[in-house]
Amino acid sequence: QVQLVESGGGLVQPGGSLSLSCVASGTGFTIYPMGWYRQAPGKERELVALINSVGSTTTYADSVKGRFTISRDNAKNMVYLQMNSLNSEDTAVYYCNLPTPGVHYWGKGSLVTVSS
Repeated sequence: QVQLVESGGGLVQPGGSLSLSCVASGTGFTIYPMGWYRQAPGKERELVALINSVGSTTTYADSVKGRFTISRDNAKNMVYLQMNSLNSEDTAVYYCNLPTPGVHYWGKGSLVTVSS
């Protein structure tokens, strides 16, 4: 059974930085892409960033391009999201996602609040 646990959320001022981490337990982590999604209050969950299984290809939502960086460490079963130049529109619960064929695994989420 795959489990995903996010950490690193919190309160940050506009313009600040925050780093999220996600550790995966179970099998199959290293052969699948990984993603970060977010859901702001009153909005649908949206894709933030994707990374392929070996970490050589990344994809970002237009709203975070140039500010966020996704990376992974397969030896540690970890995926990271470095977030810079944060603004109020980045306030959301951030979820780690492991998309296997037929099943998408999700973490419980980590709240990021950008406010002065």
